[in-house]
Amino acid sequence: MGCRVLLVDDSGVMRKIILRSLNACGVTDVVEAADGVEGWARFGEQEFDLVLTDWNMPNKNGLQLLQEIRGSGSKAPVIMITTEAEGGHVKEAIAAGVSDYLAKPFDNETLRKKIDKYVTAVA
Repeated sequence: MGCRVLLVDDSGVMRKIILRSLNACGVTDVVEAADGVEGWARFGEQEFDLVLTDWNMPNKNGLQLLQEIRGSGSKAPVIMITTEAEGGHVKEAIAAGVSDYLAKPFDNETLRKKIDKYVTAVA
C-alpha cells in the first residue's frame, strides 16, 4: 500500500527531480500540476495523502493553493517546497495551515523523513 501525492511546481525540471526523489522513497502514485490553478483542479478530482507544493508559481502560488485546500476543509498534509525561508513567509504559511517546509535543495533522506512524518503507508 502506497500513498498518493499531489506535486505542484511550475518548473518541469524541478518536478522531475522531486518525482525521482519520491520514487526513491517508494512513492510512485504521484499526480503532477504545473501551477496552483492546475493543482487546485487536480486536488478536487481525487483524494491525496500528501500535497507537495512550490511557493513561487505563476497564476496561483503555493500559499494561495494552501489557503484553498484548507478552505475546503481538507486536513491533507501540505508541505511547502521552497527557497522562501524568511520569517514573514514562514509565519504566513503557518497561519494558513501549512504542515511543514522542505527547503531547496534537499536530499532523498530529508524528503523521506518529511513524508514519513505525515504518511504512514510509504513503501
